[in-house]
Amino acid sequence: MSRIGKSPIPVPEKVAVTLDGLSVTVKGPKGELHRTLPEGVSLSQVENTIVVTPTTNKRKSRERHGLCRSLIANMVEGVSQGFSRKLEIVGVGSRAQVKGKTLVVSAGYSHPVEVIPPEGITFAVQNNTNVTVSGPDKELVGNEAAKIRAIRPPEPYKGKGIKYEGERILRKAGKSGKK
Repeated sequence: MSRIGKSPIPVPEKVAVTLDGLSVTVKGPKGELHRTLPEGVSLSQVENTIVVTPTTNKRKSRERHGLCRSLIANMVEGVSQGFSRKLEIVGVGSRAQVKGKTLVVSAGYSHPVEVIPPEGITFAVQNNTNVTVSGPDKELVGNEAAKIRAIRPPEPYKGKGIKYEGERILRKAGKSGKK
């Protein structure tokens, strides 16, 4: 049995969880999330906690036990507190700005790159170089941050590009001159 899957998920007071078989709907102050879980697990709500249990002792069921528990826990945390991912833009002339809801990134190309956020995701920019992607869905926040980073990934010689906050870039030595 999964160690992660064994622990029950506490539900805060402001969050409402609706279980209908394998479909889960979570409503909270930050929004509403819906997800249909894979076969092999069963859900039950006991007072202010949700318990995930495998239906059988087969391998597939045990594999999905911890996964489903983590997915539901992320949904509950997302609608109550939200998730955010921070990116830093490094390089001369590289910057970002928000126009309406769209993020416009100038990263050394001949044209600015526009990123349109999906439903529920918001972009914020501080000092033209720090971008914050936030929203209630952890998976969507991570995917959008990865798309922004993919516009200009950091290069290993000078470290220019778009990187996650706190990400270490392994540096390479440049060409050695003629002696």
